[in-house]
Amino acid sequence: MLSQDKRHVIAKRIAEELKDGQIVNLGIGIPTLVSEYLEDKEVFLQTENGLLGMGPLATEKNLDIDLINAGKEPVTYLKSASFFSSADSFALIRGGHVDVAVLGILQVDINGEIANWAVPNQPILGVGGAMDLVTGAKKVIVAATLFAKDGTSKLVNKLTYKTSGIRRVDLFVSDYAVFKFTEEGPRVVEMLEPISIEELSEKIGYQLQYLNSPVEIN
Repeated sequence: MLSQDKRHVIAKRIAEELKDGQIVNLGIGIPTLVSEYLEDKEVFLQTENGLLGMGPLATEKNLDIDLINAGKEPVTYLKSASFFSSADSFALIRGGHVDVAVLGILQVDINGEIANWAVPNQPILGVGGAMDLVTGAKKVIVAATLFAKDGTSKLVNKLTYKTSGIRRVDLFVSDYAVFKFTEEGPRVVEMLEPISIEELSEKIGYQLQYLNSPVEIN
């Protein structure tokens, strides 16, 4: 079972990347938790089903079963929120008006190309907005634990799942480290676990390098 602590560590770190005034789309899974860590930031959360100005996830006290995000989770909304059709919501995405998309992933390769919508030999429920967001958002941050349940790394040399688009994502925030993708491949921005970059390289099976000066957890 995925540790709740790991999920929240990832979400909190991603919230640090967001800035006042940005329009941000949060994908299904770990990305939805980012809304819990925005604190006083004036960030406008957009959902694919037609809401701009989404608030934190709903509790039993403020639950409205008719108000959900794209992942069908009950949410709240801000006083400044706007409601519109799904078609208008996708026009917002495709028109390049979303500043940051935060997406879950199945895999990301060393060039920053991601797969997040189809698993081989399993039913496909729908592509959703994955491909639109990969193409249309100004910045793409992906969120996931670094290793799958079977222990394999989600950071791979080459995708084995269906791609979500050829664009290179900007940042991969995992439970072990934060990665930035460059022309030379993935670079570690900082470590989030008390492990050396050499040990993590061995676990992944890929020789990692720091982007700048090492930032490790002691």
